[in-house]
Amino acid sequence: MLAYTTFANLPKENWVVFVHGAGGSSTTWFKQIKSFSAQFNVLLLDLRGHGKSKGSTSTRTYTFSSLSNDVLEVLDYLRIEKAHFVGISLGTILIRELAERYPKRVLTMTMGGAVLKLNFKSQILIQLGVIFKTMIPYILLYKLFAFIIMPRENHKESRLLFVREAKKLYQKEFIRWFKLASQVKPILKLFRMKDSGIPTLYVMGEEDHMFLPSIRKIVTQHPSSQLRVIPKCGHVVNLESPELFNQLTTRFISIHNI
Repeated sequence: MLAYTTFANLPKENWVVFVHGAGGSSTTWFKQIKSFSAQFNVLLLDLRGHGKSKGSTSTRTYTFSSLSNDVLEVLDYLRIEKAHFVGISLGTILIRELAERYPKRVLTMTMGGAVLKLNFKSQILIQLGVIFKTMIPYILLYKLFAFIIMPRENHKESRLLFVREAKKLYQKEFIRWFKLASQVKPILKLFRMKDSGIPTLYVMGEEDHMFLPSIRKIVTQHPSSQLRVIPKCGHVVNLESPELFNQLTTRFISIHNI
């Protein structure tokens, strides 16, 4: 089972589950813990091969459905019937997959730095990664991707934190996740075509040049979705603008809390 941390002192239905991105860990939510735990029960997860889950589940098949089942396994163990979910980057894909398969378990979705479409630049990056992933140390690839996705000076803290966390991965683990990312286009197409019907808040950085354009389009097509764009902010909005991210997200969850 995945490693997890809870901050629980409220009625059992008031749960918020945080799902980090590829190469990160539950530590990337450190700027959210105080604000959210004051209002909700909080569950932080380390995804397969990341953080304290390193090596614990690496023999299983890597698919988006199996990875979302990892999350569900923890919920079942803790007897959390339904929860609000907050994700960043690739973590938003896992949340959306979970909502697709188990909609009654998901009260709301907050998608920070959401990934719903790979633009031309990101597709080229993935293809280059597929070619070179076994030829050069994975951390060099990760540093390159992190810089291209988060290129500006005000993105530096997020970039360095994710690179630091990614260094804790094994090379084989990185390759497994990278192969998964290279197969994501069909599932993203499904998510763009279908409105989940679950209240969804997209929180995107104004400078998230790779992923914001597709989110702007999606919210005009999905009635259950809304978008908030944070000025002067890049891909990892929860780290670059934590106060505004926390304010927008806790307000959204509170409105839809049971």
